[in-house]
Amino acid sequence: MRKLLTAFSTFLILFLNASAQETFPVNGIADKRDIIYAFTNATIYVDYKTVIKAATLVVQKDKIIAVGTDVVVPKEAVIYNCNGKYIYPSLIDIYADYGIPAKTSLQRGKGPQFISNTPGAYNWNQAIRPETDAYRLFNLDAGKADEWRKQGFGTVMTQQKDGIARGTGALVSLSDENENDVILTERAASCYSFDKGTSTQDYPSSLMGAIALLRQTYYDALWYKNSSERETNISLQAINDQQLLPQIINSGNILNSLRADALGREFSISFIIKGGGDEYKNINAIKQTGSAYIIPLKYPETIDVTDPYDASNISLEVLKNW
Repeated sequence: MRKLLTAFSTFLILFLNASAQETFPVNGIADKRDIIYAFTNATIYVDYKTVIKAATLVVQKDKIIAVGTDVVVPKEAVIYNCNGKYIYPSLIDIYADYGIPAKTSLQRGKGPQFISNTPGAYNWNQAIRPETDAYRLFNLDAGKADEWRKQGFGTVMTQQKDGIARGTGALVSLSDENENDVILTERAASCYSFDKGTSTQDYPSSLMGAIALLRQTYYDALWYKNSSERETNISLQAINDQQLLPQIINSGNILNSLRADALGREFSISFIIKGGGDEYKNINAIKQTGSAYIIPLKYPETIDVTDPYDASNISLEVLKNW
């Protein structure tokens, strides 16, 4: 029963279409019955401010078809009496790397490296890798998925956190099914940062260089889109193909958040900015960007001020940040 409640809590916020034909072999007799489940007499949290007591939740396949106190339960439904139990919507983390293997650096030779050593018709710089698709790299991790679920999460948007142009992130469920079933959206967002990551190239070697490289890449992608000269550049084509996706950029701190906003305005891109948690330092400037923000919920550890001599060395800035 607990497993069912955990599984179906995710669907309070996700409406999925699961009518496609299976492509994974079934070990045993395939059960194609379209079973309807009804969870009755439960206290249901529809959202953070809407609580319904003695309510009924009706689920068919991967979709909620009814929730409330006056729900008509289909006669063919399998009914679970949830008297005294609660059903909650799950949380979604839209900036994760769950199930994605860590990127390993390419082999670097002796001396400076000015050109990418990635084989293929890709960008000249290894930090620009928008052709990367997280769903192609994803491997289910049952242990980590269980840890996420225990914290109240049901879904994550996962990406390979490496490079300046990181490619697309995938929306995946934290259930114990196989990879074929848990990938909900293959390309959910296009991901960027100001960090070159594991690239072994010398350039860029600074924040200024990283921003300049990303600006030049956007200009190159515009040229590639409108040029009549046909050369093949898989990376530039990927950037153009991803323009209609949500654009997420990791800034890391308030100053880089403002830089990311300026970059987005230059190319008419509405970035979703993953901040560093210090946006309070100039909240008015943050508001003026009009951008959507992903703010981390990992707070600083409590400062130890039990020793008066140590406490005297803690700055006011550190205390205010805490």
